[in-house]
Amino acid sequence: MEQSSASYHRPSPDLDEEKHAASKVTIIGMVLDAVLGIIKVIGGILFNSQALLVDGIHSFTDVVSDWVVLAVMRLSRKEPDADHPYGHQRIETLGTLLLGSILIAVGAALAWENILRLLAGDELKVPGWPVLVAAAVSVLGKEWIYRYTRRVGIRIRSDLIIANAWHSRTDAFSSVVVLVSTAGAMIGFVWLDVVAAVVIALIIIHIGWKFTWDSVKELVDTGLSEEDTEMLRTIAMDTDGVRNVHELRSRRMGHDILLDIHLVVRPEISVSEGHQIGMKVVTGMRHALGNIRDINFHIDAENDEQSAHPTEPNLPSREEIRASISQALGELPPHSKLRLHYLKNRVHLEIFLDEDHPAPGITTEKVREILAGHAWFGSVRVWLAAN
Repeated sequence: MEQSSASYHRPSPDLDEEKHAASKVTIIGMVLDAVLGIIKVIGGILFNSQALLVDGIHSFTDVVSDWVVLAVMRLSRKEPDADHPYGHQRIETLGTLLLGSILIAVGAALAWENILRLLAGDELKVPGWPVLVAAAVSVLGKEWIYRYTRRVGIRIRSDLIIANAWHSRTDAFSSVVVLVSTAGAMIGFVWLDVVAAVVIALIIIHIGWKFTWDSVKELVDTGLSEEDTEMLRTIAMDTDGVRNVHELRSRRMGHDILLDIHLVVRPEISVSEGHQIGMKVVTGMRHALGNIRDINFHIDAENDEQSAHPTEPNLPSREEIRASISQALGELPPHSKLRLHYLKNRVHLEIFLDEDHPAPGITTEKVREILAGHAWFGSVRVWLAAN
């Protein structure tokens, strides 16, 4: 059979609904971050807690990131257009990269400031008990907004919303650190407050680096993990009709996955049967990974990567072969059919003649004789079939 390609495209989601859900959860989180930030900054200043002050600054970085999320989600959820046929989800990746960079910068500045403070040996004051109350309120509020935001992010398939959820959870983690350090400072280990501020800053840097690195990998089209790739290859190989798999390539765009795969099938089957086999492979892969957006599958009659004589594009076409036969043996009967197989850089022919329209001059031997001198000729069979 001739090679063929096909593409499976998942139906587009409701982008307006996704934008609405993302905006709602982000605005709720932004209001909560602003309130907690004010409480913690004021509490840190009034009740001598450097850790709570840094934690408050962390909350204000959440407000900034929420603004970034709102802007990016409006752009990334626009419908595909002529210039962006795959959609605008890479804008979301850029937003996640920006968010991660902000976290790294803020965390580094806070860590440096508090390390200098610790090394300077300045007299440290014991935090007041309201610091514990502020930290506890922050833990509860940020854990709630984390769970709510992450649930929405998973539902609308948004890595940026999920990243923002984890940003909220880092604030909850840092508030736990404030609780522990404040309790320690109250029982005599005053230096724990500044150490906790450094730890919180390092947590911010760690999360920012993770967001940044994941975004960079996506922007340079890093493929799926080796485990996921092998799983998809196994699914294809286990599909009835697939003889081999090669050139399985993947990349990400936002939360979605784009795949290209070559499937080797029996060369004598029809193009439509090859397409049906490909669709079965698509179904199996979609069941395994629900966030596959596009699968382009190419149906091959042979593995041209491993073949010692890969089929080249300059082999004669159907019209050229029919003309060669007609010139030597006369025109083929009107109801005859010519089937070509391009394999190992040769053309193998099957000619089907209608028994109601005999063509005694066209036999396997005669066709083989006139084509034997051509370098591209492989084999020929003439069949007589009932109409």
